Amino acid sequence: MTYNNTRSFNGRNSGARPRFGNNNRSSRSGGGNGRRKQYIDPSKFINKQIQDKAAAPVHEIKHAFTDFGLNKVIENNLKTIGYTAPSPIQDQTIPLALAGDDVIGLANTGTGKTAAFLLPVLDKLSKTRFTNSVLIMAPTRELAQQIEVEFRKFSVGMNLYAAVCVGGVNISGQIRQLKRQPHIIIGTPGRLKDLMNRGMIQSDEMDTLILDEADRMLDMGFVNDIRDIVSQLPKERQTLCFSATMSLGVRKITEDFMINPKSVSVKVNETSDHIYQDIIDYRDEEHKKELLIEILKKSEFEKVIVFGETKFGVQRLSDKLALEGIASNAIHGNKSQGQRTRALASFKSNQATVLVATDVAARGLDIPDVTHVINFDQPQSYDDYVHRIGRTGRGGKSGTALTFVKKR
Repeated sequence: MTYNNTRSFNGRNSGARPRFGNNNRSSRSGGGNGRRKQYIDPSKFINKQIQDKAAAPVHEIKHAFTDFGLNKVIENNLKTIGYTAPSPIQDQTIPLALAGDDVIGLANTGTGKTAAFLLPVLDKLSKTRFTNSVLIMAPTRELAQQIEVEFRKFSVGMNLYAAVCVGGVNISGQIRQLKRQPHIIIGTPGRLKDLMNRGMIQSDEMDTLILDEADRMLDMGFVNDIRDIVSQLPKERQTLCFSATMSLGVRKITEDFMINPKSVSVKVNETSDHIYQDIIDYRDEEHKKELLIEILKKSEFEKVIVFGETKFGVQRLSDKLALEGIASNAIHGNKSQGQRTRALASFKSNQATVLVATDVAARGLDIPDVTHVINFDQPQSYDDYVHRIGRTGRGGKSGTALTFVKKR
């Protein structure tokens, strides 16, 4: 049974989980990124037998934050912002990073990976005070900015500075930041490579490299940029690599970039069992829009991310929703960084209840309390589907994912 416009949607129906079919490649996607779109059996979008959060796999937490021997200012900042017990990825990787090991951390989205690498970095900087010593690479502007926000929260009172270097923003402001000799440089591979080629990033003193969302950076085609950047860094350094998956590409760069890395995996199954998943049948594009509008007007759809395939389609859909009285914003590659930042701020503060996004624009977003993810356009691959629905049900909370499927 699928969700449709004649049935009220109250969330949790029981039923046996379907057997999933194979992915077969079909025609090239119209998304304009050169990837081939996979056929995904609609049964893979259904999971009504959700697992209780309490029944999910439990990783024993062996430490409190006070056990790590972090700088007292960091400990006080953690206490101030309400961090008490570390998450599993933090619990297992922080001691290794503090010991100076290279670390590969595998964990699902929304599990605290940012703190897992920032806290050891800040502890090291509290002792060395070295500028231009830490380079953090992330796949998207939004994730780079989120890392910088977390950095500021954890480093209050430490007089440490970070520069954020991402595309879509005037480069002159970033050059000014770099001239101030920041301790940490956070950026996307393309912009970091550009600044290195201009001689604006002093890489010879960098002693720490962090690759965040490594699998996504490779998916987005950054592998050559990453390799060019790393080739300019000192061989003697600590490298931390965090990823949701250990793909062949990620395995290859860890082999090439890291020395005797310690691996930690706290991943659970590929699709969160606590996310209720169902499909919505539609006849044609007009019917599809009508169903979406009807759904979004239901009271339980409090904070919703709607995924579309193209920049143009995402913007047009967001405008349509706004005309229907649904508070909606769009983020996609044609938006300026200022527009994207304002759209995200509006969504996070609940001024807008709906965020319409392309895959690339939404990668790495960490927005709390998203109640629903709606795949208005189907993803290009099942991996992309897993990533999309991971925007809800974060931190072990329940969530709902709905995917539009055309009637055959």
